[in-house]
Amino acid sequence: MAEEEELTGEHEMSFIDHLEELRWHILRALASIVVFAVGAFMAKTFVFHYMILGPSRPDFYTYRKLCDLGNYLGNKGLCIDKIPFTLQSREMSSQFTTHITVSLIIGLILAFPYAFWEIWRFIEPGLYPNERKNSRGAVFFVTILFITGVLFGYFIAAPLSINFLASYTVDPSILNEFDLSSYIGTLTRMTLACGIMFELPMIVFFLAKAGIASPELMRLYRRHAIVVILIIAALISPPDVLSMTIFALPLIGLYEVSILIAKGVQRSTLKRLNQQTD
Repeated sequence: MAEEEELTGEHEMSFIDHLEELRWHILRALASIVVFAVGAFMAKTFVFHYMILGPSRPDFYTYRKLCDLGNYLGNKGLCIDKIPFTLQSREMSSQFTTHITVSLIIGLILAFPYAFWEIWRFIEPGLYPNERKNSRGAVFFVTILFITGVLFGYFIAAPLSINFLASYTVDPSILNEFDLSSYIGTLTRMTLACGIMFELPMIVFFLAKAGIASPELMRLYRRHAIVVILIIAALISPPDVLSMTIFALPLIGLYEVSILIAKGVQRSTLKRLNQQTD
Protein backbone atom coordinates (compact mmCIF):
# COMPACT_ATOMS: atom_id res chain seq x y z
CA MET A 1 0.00 0.00 0.00
CA ALA A 2 2.80 2.36 0.91
CA GLU A 3 4.58 1.52 -2.37
CA GLU A 4 1.37 2.21 -4.31
CA GLU A 5 1.01 5.59 -2.61
CA GLU A 6 4.64 6.39 -3.44
CA LEU A 7 4.09 5.51 -7.10
CA THR A 8 0.90 7.52 -7.44
CA GLY A 9 2.24 10.39 -5.33
CA GLU A 10 -1.00 10.41 -3.33
CA HIS A 11 -1.46 9.83 0.37
CA GLU A 12 -4.26 10.39 2.80
CA MET A 13 -3.54 13.18 5.24
CA SER A 14 -4.37 12.84 8.91
CA PHE A 15 -6.51 15.34 10.81
CA ILE A 16 -3.39 16.86 12.37
CA ASP A 17 -1.81 17.22 8.91
CA HIS A 18 -4.91 19.05 7.69
CA LEU A 19 -4.78 21.39 10.67
CA GLU A 20 -1.10 22.06 10.07
CA GLU A 21 -1.73 22.83 6.40
CA LEU A 22 -4.68 25.09 7.29
CA ARG A 23 -2.50 26.90 9.82
CA TRP A 24 0.11 27.75 7.17
CA HIS A 25 -2.53 28.94 4.71
CA ILE A 26 -4.04 31.19 7.38
CA LEU A 27 -0.61 32.49 8.42
CA ARG A 28 0.27 33.38 4.83
CA ALA A 29 -3.10 35.10 4.39
CA LEU A 30 -2.62 37.08 7.61
CA ALA A 31 0.96 37.93 6.63
CA SER A 32 -0.27 39.44 3.35
CA ILE A 33 -2.76 41.60 5.27
CA VAL A 34 -0.03 42.76 7.65
CA VAL A 35 2.31 43.62 4.75
CA PHE A 36 -0.30 45.82 3.07
CA ALA A 37 -1.33 47.27 6.44
CA VAL A 38 2.27 48.30 7.15
CA GLY A 39 2.45 49.91 3.71
CA ALA A 40 -0.77 51.81 4.39
CA PHE A 41 0.50 52.85 7.83
CA MET A 42 3.68 54.29 6.30
CA ALA A 43 1.72 56.13 3.58
CA LYS A 44 -0.20 58.10 6.21
CA THR A 45 -0.48 61.38 4.30
CA PHE A 46 -1.82 59.81 1.11
CA VAL A 47 -4.15 57.40 2.91
CA PHE A 48 -5.79 59.96 5.18
CA HIS A 49 -5.67 63.15 3.14
CA TYR A 50 -6.72 61.69 -0.21
CA MET A 51 -8.54 58.45 0.62
CA ILE A 52 -10.13 58.65 4.06
CA LEU A 53 -10.82 62.39 4.21
CA GLY A 54 -11.54 62.67 0.48
CA PRO A 55 -15.35 62.27 0.85
CA SER A 56 -15.35 65.08 3.44
CA ARG A 57 -14.28 67.67 0.83
CA PRO A 58 -16.30 69.05 -2.11
CA ASP A 59 -13.45 68.32 -4.57
CA PHE A 60 -13.95 64.56 -4.13
CA TYR A 61 -14.29 62.62 -7.40
CA THR A 62 -17.95 61.65 -6.83
CA TYR A 63 -19.02 65.21 -6.03
CA ARG A 64 -17.21 66.57 -9.09
CA LYS A 65 -18.91 64.04 -11.35
CA LEU A 66 -22.28 64.88 -9.81
CA CYS A 67 -21.62 68.53 -10.59
CA ASP A 68 -20.67 67.64 -14.18
CA LEU A 69 -23.94 65.71 -14.46
CA GLY A 70 -25.83 68.67 -13.01
CA ASN A 71 -24.24 71.03 -15.53
CA TYR A 72 -25.16 68.66 -18.36
CA LEU A 73 -28.77 68.40 -17.15
CA GLY A 74 -28.98 72.08 -16.31
CA ASN A 75 -29.52 71.33 -12.63
CA LYS A 76 -27.07 73.26 -10.46
CA GLY A 77 -28.54 71.62 -7.36
CA LEU A 78 -26.37 68.56 -7.95
CA CYS A 79 -23.20 70.60 -7.42
CA ILE A 80 -21.82 70.30 -3.89
CA ASP A 81 -19.95 73.48 -3.00
CA LYS A 82 -19.29 72.66 0.64
CA ILE A 83 -19.81 69.91 3.18
CA PRO A 84 -20.70 71.74 6.40
CA PHE A 85 -19.04 69.77 9.16
CA THR A 86 -15.77 69.62 11.05
CA LEU A 87 -13.95 66.61 12.45
CA GLN A 88 -12.69 66.44 16.01
CA SER A 89 -10.52 63.99 17.89
CA ARG A 90 -11.78 63.98 21.48
CA GLU A 91 -9.43 61.39 23.00
CA MET A 92 -5.65 61.58 23.33
CA SER A 93 -5.01 58.21 21.69
CA SER A 94 -7.80 58.55 19.11
CA GLN A 95 -5.67 59.56 16.13
CA PHE A 96 -3.04 56.89 16.77
CA THR A 97 -5.56 54.06 17.21
CA THR A 98 -7.49 55.33 14.20
CA HIS A 99 -4.27 55.24 12.16
CA ILE A 100 -3.72 51.59 13.10
CA THR A 101 -7.36 50.59 12.52
CA VAL A 102 -7.57 52.24 9.12
CA SER A 103 -4.25 50.68 8.08
CA LEU A 104 -5.53 47.20 8.98
CA ILE A 105 -8.78 47.74 7.06
CA ILE A 106 -6.89 48.92 3.97
CA GLY A 107 -4.53 45.95 4.37
CA LEU A 108 -7.51 43.60 4.46
CA ILE A 109 -9.04 45.12 1.31
CA LEU A 110 -5.80 45.13 -0.69
CA ALA A 111 -4.76 41.64 0.43
CA PHE A 112 -8.22 40.11 -0.06
CA PRO A 113 -7.47 38.48 -3.47
CA TYR A 114 -4.34 36.73 -2.17
CA ALA A 115 -5.84 35.90 1.24
CA PHE A 116 -8.92 34.33 -0.36
CA TRP A 117 -6.70 32.43 -2.82
CA GLU A 118 -4.75 30.96 0.11
CA ILE A 119 -7.95 29.76 1.81
CA TRP A 120 -9.26 28.42 -1.51
CA ARG A 121 -6.04 26.45 -2.02
CA PHE A 122 -6.83 24.60 1.20
CA ILE A 123 -10.49 23.97 0.29
CA GLU A 124 -10.11 23.00 -3.37
CA PRO A 125 -8.25 19.64 -2.96
CA GLY A 126 -11.12 18.38 -0.80
CA LEU A 127 -13.68 18.91 -3.57
CA TYR A 128 -14.86 16.18 -5.91
CA PRO A 129 -13.61 16.48 -9.52
CA ASN A 130 -16.98 17.74 -10.79
CA GLU A 131 -17.18 20.28 -7.91
CA ARG A 132 -13.67 21.44 -8.73
CA LYS A 133 -14.66 21.86 -12.36
CA ASN A 134 -17.84 23.76 -11.47
CA SER A 135 -15.97 26.13 -9.15
CA ARG A 136 -13.28 27.00 -11.67
CA GLY A 137 -12.65 30.75 -11.63
CA ALA A 138 -14.10 31.14 -8.13
CA VAL A 139 -11.18 33.24 -6.87
CA PHE A 140 -11.43 35.58 -9.85
CA PHE A 141 -15.17 36.18 -9.59
CA VAL A 142 -15.17 36.48 -5.78
CA THR A 143 -12.38 39.07 -6.05
CA ILE A 144 -14.12 41.03 -8.82
CA LEU A 145 -17.40 41.16 -6.88
CA PHE A 146 -15.63 42.20 -3.67
CA ILE A 147 -13.66 44.97 -5.37
CA THR A 148 -16.80 46.17 -7.21
CA GLY A 149 -18.68 46.31 -3.90
CA VAL A 150 -15.83 48.18 -2.18
CA LEU A 151 -15.65 50.73 -5.02
CA PHE A 152 -19.43 51.18 -4.94
CA GLY A 153 -19.34 51.69 -1.19
CA TYR A 154 -16.43 54.13 -1.30
CA PHE A 155 -17.44 56.21 -4.33
CA ILE A 156 -21.25 56.05 -4.14
CA ALA A 157 -22.82 54.86 -0.89
CA ALA A 158 -20.47 56.40 1.68
CA PRO A 159 -19.96 59.88 0.08
CA LEU A 160 -23.68 60.44 -0.55
CA SER A 161 -24.49 59.34 3.00
CA ILE A 162 -21.76 61.54 4.49
CA ASN A 163 -22.91 64.55 2.47
CA PHE A 164 -26.56 64.03 3.45
CA LEU A 165 -25.83 63.59 7.16
CA ALA A 166 -23.37 66.51 7.20
CA SER A 167 -25.86 68.82 5.50
CA TYR A 168 -28.86 67.79 7.59
CA THR A 169 -29.69 70.12 10.47
CA VAL A 170 -32.76 70.59 12.64
CA ASP A 171 -31.79 74.22 13.28
CA PRO A 172 -29.18 76.51 11.66
CA SER A 173 -27.74 77.39 15.06
CA ILE A 174 -26.54 73.80 15.59
CA LEU A 175 -23.12 73.05 14.15
CA ASN A 176 -22.16 69.60 12.90
CA GLU A 177 -18.93 68.66 14.65
CA PHE A 178 -18.38 64.94 14.26
CA ASP A 179 -15.94 62.77 16.13
CA LEU A 180 -13.19 61.28 13.96
CA SER A 181 -14.17 57.72 14.91
CA SER A 182 -17.80 58.35 13.91
CA TYR A 183 -16.82 59.61 10.46
CA ILE A 184 -14.35 56.81 9.78
CA GLY A 185 -16.76 54.23 11.19
CA THR A 186 -19.44 55.34 8.70
CA LEU A 187 -16.99 55.33 5.78
CA THR A 188 -15.38 51.95 6.51
CA ARG A 189 -18.60 50.22 7.58
CA MET A 190 -20.43 51.09 4.38
CA THR A 191 -17.41 50.33 2.18
CA LEU A 192 -16.73 46.90 3.69
CA ALA A 193 -20.43 46.04 3.95
CA CYS A 194 -20.89 46.71 0.23
CA GLY A 195 -17.84 44.58 -0.55
CA ILE A 196 -19.27 41.65 1.42
CA MET A 197 -22.88 42.00 0.27
CA PHE A 198 -21.82 42.13 -3.39
CA GLU A 199 -20.75 38.48 -3.01
CA LEU A 200 -24.43 37.46 -3.15
CA PRO A 201 -24.28 36.16 -6.76
CA MET A 202 -21.34 33.86 -5.93
CA ILE A 203 -23.08 32.59 -2.79
CA VAL A 204 -26.21 31.81 -4.82
CA PHE A 205 -24.05 30.13 -7.51
CA PHE A 206 -22.56 27.67 -5.01
CA LEU A 207 -25.93 27.11 -3.31
CA ALA A 208 -27.49 26.38 -6.70
CA LYS A 209 -24.66 23.97 -7.55
CA ALA A 210 -25.33 22.21 -4.24
CA GLY A 211 -29.04 21.98 -5.06
CA ILE A 212 -30.03 24.22 -2.12
CA ALA A 213 -31.10 27.31 -4.10
CA SER A 214 -33.32 27.28 -7.18
CA PRO A 215 -34.79 30.09 -9.30
CA GLU A 216 -38.32 28.98 -8.39
CA LEU A 217 -37.52 29.14 -4.66
CA MET A 218 -35.86 32.54 -4.99
CA ARG A 219 -38.81 33.95 -6.93
CA LEU A 220 -41.22 32.53 -4.35
CA TYR A 221 -39.39 34.25 -1.49
CA ARG A 222 -38.51 37.44 -3.40
CA ARG A 223 -40.64 39.65 -1.15
CA HIS A 224 -39.17 38.07 1.97
CA ALA A 225 -35.67 38.61 0.59
CA ILE A 226 -36.40 42.30 -0.09
CA VAL A 227 -37.58 42.73 3.50
CA VAL A 228 -34.39 41.06 4.78
CA ILE A 229 -32.26 43.29 2.52
CA LEU A 230 -34.02 46.40 3.85
CA ILE A 231 -33.43 45.25 7.43
CA ILE A 232 -29.73 44.61 6.72
CA ALA A 233 -29.46 48.01 5.01
CA ALA A 234 -31.07 49.69 8.02
CA LEU A 235 -28.65 47.97 10.41
CA ILE A 236 -25.47 48.63 8.43
CA SER A 237 -26.09 52.04 6.89
CA PRO A 238 -26.44 55.32 8.82
CA PRO A 239 -29.95 55.93 10.24
CA ASP A 240 -31.45 57.81 7.32
CA VAL A 241 -33.67 56.82 4.41
CA LEU A 242 -31.25 57.97 1.68
CA SER A 243 -28.34 55.86 2.96
CA MET A 244 -30.58 52.83 3.39
CA THR A 245 -31.95 53.25 -0.14
CA ILE A 246 -28.47 53.68 -1.67
CA PHE A 247 -27.36 50.49 0.09
CA ALA A 248 -30.52 48.44 -0.56
CA LEU A 249 -31.17 49.13 -4.26
CA PRO A 250 -28.00 47.46 -5.64
CA LEU A 251 -28.57 44.48 -3.34
CA ILE A 252 -32.08 44.05 -4.70
CA GLY A 253 -30.59 44.25 -8.20
CA LEU A 254 -27.98 41.62 -7.26
CA TYR A 255 -30.76 39.39 -5.95
CA GLU A 256 -32.46 39.55 -9.35
CA VAL A 257 -29.13 38.76 -11.04
CA SER A 258 -28.70 35.84 -8.65
CA ILE A 259 -32.05 34.43 -9.80
CA LEU A 260 -30.73 34.42 -13.38
CA ILE A 261 -27.52 32.74 -12.18
CA ALA A 262 -29.52 30.04 -10.36
CA LYS A 263 -31.60 29.56 -13.51
CA GLY A 264 -28.45 29.13 -15.60
CA VAL A 265 -27.02 26.60 -13.12
CA GLN A 266 -30.31 24.68 -13.12
CA ARG A 267 -30.37 24.59 -16.92
CA SER A 268 -26.79 23.32 -17.17
CA THR A 269 -27.44 20.68 -14.49
CA LEU A 270 -30.53 19.38 -16.29
CA LYS A 271 -28.62 19.32 -19.58
CA ARG A 272 -25.82 17.28 -18.00
CA LEU A 273 -28.28 14.82 -16.43
CA ASN A 274 -30.07 14.36 -19.77
CA GLN A 275 -26.77 13.64 -21.49
CA GLN A 276 -25.92 11.04 -18.83
CA THR A 277 -29.30 9.27 -19.25
CA ASP A 278 -28.91 9.24 -23.02
